[in-house]
Amino acid sequence: MNFTAVVEHCKETGLYVGYVPGFTGAHSQGKTLDELNKNMQEVIAMLLEDGMPELEAEFIGTQQIAVV
Repeated sequence: MNFTAVVEHCKETGLYVGYVPGFTGAHSQGKTLDELNKNMQEVIAMLLEDGMPELEAEFIGTQQIAVV
């Protein structure tokens, strides 16, 4: 089973932060991308113990927005 996570880098803490759009509780952080991936796998597996979620949103992609 695959889920798409949004990953950001927090300049304040130096941590990578990830979350699955629309999947309540599916978020974590890590010092490296590998650590974040492992942490996200653990969180999602734990959440799936309660059954498959009905996702409230679906990741579509990113866009570049030009402001003049």
